[in-house]
Amino acid sequence: MKTLNRRVYSLADAAEILRISPSTLGWWLDGGKRGRRSYPPVIRVKPTGERSLTWAEFVEAGLLRQYRRTLGVRLNEIRGFVAALRNELGVEHPLAHARPWVGEGPQLLMRFQQECNLPGDLWLIAPVSGQLMQLPAAESFVQRVEWDDDLPVSWRPHDDAASPVRCRPDRRFGHPAVCGISTSTIFEHLDGGESEEEVADQFDLSLQNVRWAAAYETSRAVPLAA
Repeated sequence: MKTLNRRVYSLADAAEILRISPSTLGWWLDGGKRGRRSYPPVIRVKPTGERSLTWAEFVEAGLLRQYRRTLGVRLNEIRGFVAALRNELGVEHPLAHARPWVGEGPQLLMRFQQECNLPGDLWLIAPVSGQLMQLPAAESFVQRVEWDDDLPVSWRPHDDAASPVRCRPDRRFGHPAVCGISTSTIFEHLDGGESEEEVADQFDLSLQNVRWAAAYETSRAVPLAA
């Protein structure tokens, strides 16, 4: 639990890793005011103005990122759903735990989706051929997370499911890394003219891992989502 509450990222760093704009991430964290209406946070229980993210906040933001990427929708409607799960499970960040995703968890998600009148296009779980199945946004999120018992211990920032690049709160200050070596460091050496073989030898990595690091860093050149 201490890891979940550890402040790992600045707002700018988290937004860059998640490939979303800082303003969007700040809205998810603290809500805000548009016109005469005030909107509460999606991720935090209440606004704090804190410009850094805990590991739990980062992981939940990873799920909202998948919503935006997969569905391209705004997330105002999900606030009540997250609050209901928070109260039911007794944890501040319910979607940063494994419980909603395994065992009886999908039944719980399904029930709260319906009770909270969550629009169908925002559902995480849906019945398919008599079984509850994760929908694309939720499935993509869960596949990115490595769980240790109930808690997330790593998150894959690379869109390629085969990538070994991981963010871990206890390594490299949570920044993307391969086998404990920052992908940005690997890329800097390659960009500086060193060969893949030289970089692999210097950091005791396989050629494949050097190439994965380069592929991930190259993918970061894609413009940020809104």
